[in-house]
Formats: sequence, C-alpha cells, structure tokens
Amino acid sequence: MQASAFLASAVDGDRFWKDVEAQARIGALSPRGIRRLALGDQDNHARRWLMAQGEALGCSAHYDAMGNVFLRREGQDPTLAPLLIGSHLDSQPNAGAYDGTLGVVAGLAILRALAEQEVTHARPVEVVSWTNEEGARFTPGASGSSWFAGRRDAETILAAQDDEGVTFQAALADCLALLEARGAHFRSAPVVPHAFLELHIEQGPVLEEQGAPVCVVTGIQGVHWYEVEVDGQANHAGTTPEASRRDAFMGAHALVGALKAAVAAHDDQVRFTIGKFALSPNSVNTIPQRARFTIDLRHPDPKVLEALDTAFRQLAQRQWSGCIASLQATSRVAPVAFDDALVAVLDEAVEAHWPKAPRLVSGAFHDAIHLAHLCPTAMLFTPCRAGISHHPDEQIERADAVVAVRTLAHAVEQLLKTRND
Repeated sequence: MQASAFLASAVDGDRFWKDVEAQARIGALSPRGIRRLALGDQDNHARRWLMAQGEALGCSAHYDAMGNVFLRREGQDPTLAPLLIGSHLDSQPNAGAYDGTLGVVAGLAILRALAEQEVTHARPVEVVSWTNEEGARFTPGASGSSWFAGRRDAETILAAQDDEGVTFQAALADCLALLEARGAHFRSAPVVPHAFLELHIEQGPVLEEQGAPVCVVTGIQGVHWYEVEVDGQANHAGTTPEASRRDAFMGAHALVGALKAAVAAHDDQVRFTIGKFALSPNSVNTIPQRARFTIDLRHPDPKVLEALDTAFRQLAQRQWSGCIASLQATSRVAPVAFDDALVAVLDEAVEAHWPKAPRLVSGAFHDAIHLAHLCPTAMLFTPCRAGISHHPDEQIERADAVVAVRTLAHAVEQLLKTRND
C-alpha cells in the first residue's frame, strides 16, 4: 500500500515498549540503570540485537569504518538518498536506560510499521545507531556522527584512550570484527542522507512541567570548554600570615566570582558549570599551591559565547590573591539551528498529536549537532521524570514515549510522500 495517514497509528505501542525494555536489559545494573560503555561488550551486544530486529523485518544491516550501524529498508529507487532516523545505544557508566536508546528503538518501531503495513516508498529509510555519542569511555563524544558528517578526522578519533589505556582504534577493531562476523555489510564511504531525524529524552524539566509528551527542538546550544589553572605558593598553614599568602584556592575562588559576574551580565540562557576542581598538594595543613578547574559554558547565540570568551580571557590575565591564572580552551562547538523546512514538518506532526506543545532549544549535545552540517536535520523531545538523566533514576512514561514515536512516524510519512532527489 502507499504511505497513508495511518502510519502513525500503525506504530505498535506495546511492541515498541517491549523493545525499549529489551534494550534496558542489555548492560543492566542492579537495582536499576545500565552501563553500556562505547565499543564494550554490552554496547556491541546492543548493536547485534538491533541488527537481528531489523533483519527480521526484511531490512539489511550495514556498518561503516567507525562502527556506526545502519538498518536499511529499501526504497523503490535505491539511488535516492535515504531518510535517516536514529540516535545512539552507548551510555554513561551509571546511566538510565532511555538516553539515546529511545531514539534508536523509535526508528525501529517505524521500520516495523512500514513493514507490517507493506508501505511502499521511493527513497530508502534507514535507522542508525551512532558510535560513542556519550564520550564516557573515549573523549570527546559523538565520535561516529562527527566523523560521518566530516566534522572530525579519523586519526584523532582513533588515538583516544580510555582510563585503562585501551585505544579507540583497538576497541573499534574488535567491534568491526564482530559486526562482520554477524553478517553486516561494510560501507566504505559515508552516505549523505536526505534528512536526519532524532527523537531524544529532554534531559530537563520543561516538558514535564507543561504536561507535554512531545515537542519540536529547533536547535542545539553551542558550548565552550575550558581548563583553568591558578598558581600560587605552597606554605605552612599555621605559620604563614594572611598578608604573605599566595593561596591558589583563594585565588581560584576570587576568579570564579568574577567569571560568574561576567556571566550574569548576559541573559538567563547562559549555562556556566564548574564540573571539576582539584587542589595540590591537597594536604589539610598546607596552603594550596595550585588549583585546577574546568568550565562548561553554553548558550544558543554564538555572539554571547564569543563575548564571554573575551571576558574570560581578560579575567585570566589578572592576578588573583597574588596568584597567576591561565585559561585554555579545550573544546568549542558552535550553536546549531535546525533546518527550517524540516522543523516545519515536525511542527505539523506535533500539532496533530499534541497542540500547543512548546518549542525548545537543546541544552545538551546530540548527534544531530553534527548531522546538521551535512543534511537537513531536526529533533523531537519527550519528557523524562523530574528532568533527571545520566543517572539510574532516569525515567520516562510509556504513554509519553508512544505519543512521541507516533509523532515521529507522522513526520516520516510526510517526508516519504514528497520525492526530492
């Protein structure tokens, strides 16, 4: 049959949720949560599970040089660029079961609806699981999608090491061997998609607070990461007068206050986080000689990020409590605005399933931030309980997830109705 208005309703909510639960058992922790570090045994198990599900639906399984896994439902014209749907299956070390996984299983649910309804479509439809989105084992994250989109080179990605000294290249070699043995087809070069859609949990509280099960995501905030070092002079805590001290902690404390003041000069969309802080020599009765800390700075407007970058650098050039500071940028990712036409398609789909849902800009990174540089890209969010993510308490409601996947199917149907080479 031709793609019809019933594709969204054809999504089997019960089977979709069973697949979500099946994935939650791969790498499950007790009493709850999962651990599926990129390219580890559990992550590879999750990939093989996905391949088996797709092949049972008549799809072909493919993989590329970064271990990205694709399920392909062929179109009437195989030369057309595929419509790509997906996310990632790897997790944080002590994570919830829905971050990333939901988007992959949602794509699988759409493939199942297309197969069961015997829908014909001109262009191929593919579901992807990207490699190492989280960056929990190998830093930075989004290795597979950034390479696929031409945003990072393979040599740099392959050289990354985990905490045990295992290289990305070595772990990837094991993964590729398993995929080959499983019978997946190797792709020697990335395929440029017609468009990319990603469904993801919000990882924030807004949708739950507004009672909306789904919403359109219009873009992703940019982020700057920094490492800051403040150098003073170690000395005895009991004998050194306050006026003679060059206390690195006090210097860092004063600098952090100035950084926060610079942030406060902008709007409340700025996200400023100090995630790591370390002192040395780290002794109870020794004045700290050195303080090191990291900054995660985010905002959807590149001009705000650049203004704060300038302010941060100027502040780091000053002395703080007699200490010398230095600031080094370790990562810079520009904000992304998703494709207007694709966002409009998702707007229509959301309106059909949940009118008056908000629009959001993502504060977290997703693989879509890289795909947006390669092809039209957009996202949907569904709420997570209390906004909790990257934690075993991460939870979504089945009813919300079913509305979200049916909204995604609605958008897929509209995109498949229009043939654009």
